[in-house]
Amino acid sequence: MIINPSAQKSLEIGKIFAIIGRDCRSDLGTSRLESISPAKDTEELSSRFELFAAVEQYRDTRGELPWNGRMSSVVHMIRDAENSGMMLGEELLCVRRLMQGASRLKEALTEARRDWPIFSILIRNLHDFSREDSSLAVVDEDGRLQDGASDRLRRTREQMRRVRDQIRRKGQGILSDPHLANMLQERVLSLRNGRHAVLVRQDAVPNFPGMVIDRSGSGSSVYMEPSALTALNNEHAAAALDESAEERRILHKLTELVMGRAGAIADAEGTLGQIDLFYALSEKIRRDRWRVPALSGRAEFNFRRARHPLLRQPVPIDISCGESFRILVVTGPNTGGKTAALKTAGVCVCLGWFGFPIPAGEESVLGRIDDISSDIGDEQSIEQNLSTFSAHVSQITMILRSASPHSLVLLDELGAGTDPDEGAALGIAILDSLAGKGSLVLATTHHNPIKHYALTCPDVESASVEFNTSTLSPTYRLLVGIPGRSSALLIAEKLGMPREVLQRAREALCRKEASVEEIMGELQEKRTAIEQESERLEKTRHEIERTRTEYESELRALLSRRDKLLEEADKKAAGIVENADRAAKSLIKTMEASARPSADRKLERTKKHFGMIKKQAELREEERLSHLCKPDDRPLEEGDNVVLAGSSAGGVLGEIRKDRAIVISGAARMELPLKMLRRAAGDENRAERKGRTRSGVVFTSWDGSAVKINPPPSPVGVPASIMIRGMTLDEAMPLAERYLDRAYRAGYGEVSVIHGRGEGILRREVQSLCKSLPYVESFRLGEAGEGGFGVTVVRFKR
Repeated sequence: MIINPSAQKSLEIGKIFAIIGRDCRSDLGTSRLESISPAKDTEELSSRFELFAAVEQYRDTRGELPWNGRMSSVVHMIRDAENSGMMLGEELLCVRRLMQGASRLKEALTEARRDWPIFSILIRNLHDFSREDSSLAVVDEDGRLQDGASDRLRRTREQMRRVRDQIRRKGQGILSDPHLANMLQERVLSLRNGRHAVLVRQDAVPNFPGMVIDRSGSGSSVYMEPSALTALNNEHAAAALDESAEERRILHKLTELVMGRAGAIADAEGTLGQIDLFYALSEKIRRDRWRVPALSGRAEFNFRRARHPLLRQPVPIDISCGESFRILVVTGPNTGGKTAALKTAGVCVCLGWFGFPIPAGEESVLGRIDDISSDIGDEQSIEQNLSTFSAHVSQITMILRSASPHSLVLLDELGAGTDPDEGAALGIAILDSLAGKGSLVLATTHHNPIKHYALTCPDVESASVEFNTSTLSPTYRLLVGIPGRSSALLIAEKLGMPREVLQRAREALCRKEASVEEIMGELQEKRTAIEQESERLEKTRHEIERTRTEYESELRALLSRRDKLLEEADKKAAGIVENADRAAKSLIKTMEASARPSADRKLERTKKHFGMIKKQAELREEERLSHLCKPDDRPLEEGDNVVLAGSSAGGVLGEIRKDRAIVISGAARMELPLKMLRRAAGDENRAERKGRTRSGVVFTSWDGSAVKINPPPSPVGVPASIMIRGMTLDEAMPLAERYLDRAYRAGYGEVSVIHGRGEGILRREVQSLCKSLPYVESFRLGEAGEGGFGVTVVRFKR
């Protein structure tokens, strides 16, 4: 895609890049940001989005990619070295740090390439720098060559240290000499102009044995080289010259080595800058809720809750073009947000085609747009002898020459700067021409004829920025489908224009013009009222739905508690009956020798009493099961999906044996009372199930006979995914944990937890939960067709 320079300037892309650059960790990211260009086509753009998504997934699952905060850009240093022929030690240290950072990044990306094959795009620009890194190891962390950089350098520095020790010892003797001590300003040996000297009082200079080499800052004393140190100073100076010459030789050699890999270093710097830029863009997603748009092959865009990044408190707008109309004409009062809406759409398109997330919400769409042109603001030029109107006409003329079906054209204040009638006619002709070319157009205007054109012409839609007539102030909301009033007189009244002037203005308005303005005002007021009522109804609906959900949940909890209490009571009663039966049998044995008829009557009464208790418990159990097992028009048959009454456990009905049934759940077989089973919700009809069972796989056994293996039954009573998006952590995590437990017990191999993208809080908590569950084998983020960042796919152990 091509962004016209005037469009890039009017949309203030440079300022937006500066905002993004603040989140980069080094000048590598900002350098990459300054040099980046839009994607050439949708294939390249898709690859950029995929690469960014892969880096985001890596960060979510494995943490940050390797990064050294002390890395910096070195390409300009190498470019300067082409002229000077030598890089300083500090510059070579920067080159080495960048090479080491590139090597660590390459190692991490290579290890992760199996999970994210697109990392190959980055890896191919990260070359092997092991030889150069080893050679540059002679530069220490202060940018100074180490003694071992060469044998000659080591010998020279050893000689210098030896001479300095001799100078220090002899100098200490001079400072301690009582004949010389009273001549000194300070008893300190100093290094001045590369030679060791002492500070002597001005009046003692003629008597001090030595040579003046410098004067102090105050002028009251001088630095003199003692005669006893002259030979040693000469030897030290000669060794220092040898050291400097050897250091320059080594630095020249290392510079040649670096310049020989200039291209590879530039590639590595670009890749590291890309990673740093991705980090900054990720911060925009996390902190400012920017989102990566979905791609479309058509020339269109549809941005949800788009915001302009340069506004401090932007009002989100929904703006689209290309799906049901090709031209959108935005009208409304001055300072109402028309130009801001125009620029917001243009900025989102530009940022999207750079491969960046955009300042818009979920479900935003970006289509194929080959170029962006604009005529926004005042382009008058004294040097070029252009008035405001002439500048607009010149710019629009160039736009008309290059417009195509995949062009996006932004026109601010169409038809302004000249006679209103002629300006409106010219504006309509310009829109007609662009409509004939099939271009996407966003235009703003105050001219009523252009508003009428937008209402009557196909493929052209009207929109307006909302204006609150009661407060005489804009709300900055964009209303698509209704043209807006200019409200010039209302704004003038708010700003203090005299009433008599306003009255004359109203009288001067053409009746036709005034009636059109009034109709637009009424339509806008009705639209606003309808939207407010719609929002109120939507809010009420959500409250009713929430109340219904809470009521059903509480009702289920009460019924479950009631059934549990009854079940516990019946178990206690059954226990009492069993204890009584055992006591009765024991009583019979002990009373056999006594009055048998009396004991039998007492025993019979006891059995009758506890029999009644047991019968009542059985009746209550049957009543409870009748509530849980609703009557069905069709009796249960072999092959039905069933669940145990009062629970979510279930399986496939394998066999019916009178009042008992064999239920198969995974590898387990259970024998249960038939009356305690009920058909699973959403179970298919028997004909469909039989048809599906017949679609098994036929294999040939070792003896040549055909063996048919039917597929295992799907899990029953548990969905393949759970939606927790929009919930709080306290609401979502218990649901997710219970769901994963049920899904594992139901026999699923893999399920999905839909948590949405948002700030990633739910995603991280879900993944932490998966790590803590012993039956979870692995988990990953969803792929492009599975929901992307908004879904975690969980695989169970088997």
